[in-house]
Amino acid sequence: MTHAELNIGSSRQSWPFSRGLVVEALVTAGAPAAVAAGLGRRIEQMVRHSKRTLITPAELQALMVEVARESLGEDVARRVQAQVPAFMDITVLAKKGHLPFSRGVLARTLEDAGLSPPDAYATACEVDLRLRCSGTASIAAEELDNLTEETLGQRYGEHLRLTYRYLRENRGRLVVVGENHDMPNTFSKGVLVQSMLAAGVAPDVARKVARVTQRDLRGREDRVVRRSQIRAKVEDLLRLEVGPEVSARYRLLRVIRRPPRPLVVLLGGVSGTGKSFLAAEVAYRLGIARVVSTDSIREVMRAMVSPALLPTLHASTFNAWEALVPPGAEVPEHASKSLLLAGFRDQVQQVSVGLSGVVRRSIEEGTSVVLEGVHLVPGYLRADSFAGALVVPMLVTLPDESEHRRHFESRDEETAASRPKHRYMRYFQEIRVMQDELELLALRENVPLLDGLTLDESADQAVEMVLRQVMVGLTPEERITLLGEDIEGLFATPSNSYQGE
Repeated sequence: MTHAELNIGSSRQSWPFSRGLVVEALVTAGAPAAVAAGLGRRIEQMVRHSKRTLITPAELQALMVEVARESLGEDVARRVQAQVPAFMDITVLAKKGHLPFSRGVLARTLEDAGLSPPDAYATACEVDLRLRCSGTASIAAEELDNLTEETLGQRYGEHLRLTYRYLRENRGRLVVVGENHDMPNTFSKGVLVQSMLAAGVAPDVARKVARVTQRDLRGREDRVVRRSQIRAKVEDLLRLEVGPEVSARYRLLRVIRRPPRPLVVLLGGVSGTGKSFLAAEVAYRLGIARVVSTDSIREVMRAMVSPALLPTLHASTFNAWEALVPPGAEVPEHASKSLLLAGFRDQVQQVSVGLSGVVRRSIEEGTSVVLEGVHLVPGYLRADSFAGALVVPMLVTLPDESEHRRHFESRDEETAASRPKHRYMRYFQEIRVMQDELELLALRENVPLLDGLTLDESADQAVEMVLRQVMVGLTPEERITLLGEDIEGLFATPSNSYQGE
């Protein structure tokens, strides 16, 4: 015998009766699943025997309360009465209007926050359960977000709670999320252009690729995109615009920005070679937030150790030799090479202790860093001493003496004489001898030389050296995992001196 169709609702709006939703409501109130299934059949039979084809949600809930009281006791009946049953919608009060709460919609949003599909749906179900058990028939969208945040924090910790908050606060914008549950960011066309410029892409091509990427990604319905998707799209566009080599360079640069091990760039060189400006530019191009000067390390050490204990530490590298002159002896106008280098090495050895600590701390924190300064002498901070990092040493030099002098003049003007030119000119001969010594050490230690005269040329050379040496520093497994097989062989083993085009 075919039963007449049974609906829940009113004459204006109704939906088919579902025994499964009745059972779900009983289970939510605390009924055992097997008992709830039997009571669900009983309730359906009672409604059908009454010859009714339409029952209101309130009437159905009242019937459930009566049956639960008879079979399961007053406590379960009270919970059935207090809840919003599964066969009734919970209304979300949003700016766009009133919408029914959907576990599926919430689950998709939670997937964007980094949850797996099963975990996302389980969390959405828990939010739904908490609403129903509390008798919440309607809820503002902001309150629903707060409840979802709270549930995420309890189930998975603070990180996912904050990630969800970021996504909700940036609705309507294109949001970029990572692959390893790191915090999301708002998509930036400018940052994307800058990353391509660092890979050697011409400015007009970089801007065009960024525009096309942003346009295509904005067409996404969820407006949430993973970094790997952006990288793949940019690589495809670069391959079409400028060829596979530049596309592969861009991929390698992305690895450098999120390396498997911290990247430590060492920019050594004597005073006046432009190391500080170069370090800032290289850090910007490589996306490295920390730039540390060896002079700052020396200043900290000076504050902790008296001049009487370490006199060479309290001088400049180019006149540290004066502290080695025996008491009562006349200090010559210029040092012999051996005396000059003895004072220089003495200070470098002392400062290297602090520099080693900075590198080790970066490794522990998993943070990349650019170190710059005269104390980064080839052979003192060795890559093999820091197995947890990708260490890239370089030496900045100025072969032309007249150009070196002009650097001191420019610095004197730019710093309002806070680093007076006459002080460096007095020891210019010593500074040049020190540079010659550093170049010999670089040749012996196979440390690349950067001989560019302009900031852009030097930065291009430095980034090129970092790309090459990172390729050498990655293990074969890391290369395949991070870069793919098609990038192998694009960068040869770095030579000692960069030859610009």
